[in-house]
Amino acid sequence: MLNGTDLYALDIDGASFVKACGGPFTEGCVTLARIGDDAWALGDSKRPDSRPLRFTTEELDAAGIDPARFGLNV
Repeated sequence: MLNGTDLYALDIDGASFVKACGGPFTEGCVTLARIGDDAWALGDSKRPDSRPLRFTTEELDAAGIDPARFGLNV
């Protein structure tokens, strides 16, 4: 949770997702969008109809994902 906020209660309608690819192969892509202060939505680029997962910046950092690398402000 983010300061007692349920990340899944945040509205992601209208969120601007970017393709975030890592490693030498482009099939390893996800979609990433900022959905609030210190809140992110991470989707599957191969399954765009799947519900995106939600993470804090700290959780993305622990997973080695830097949104700034994909042009997103942290």
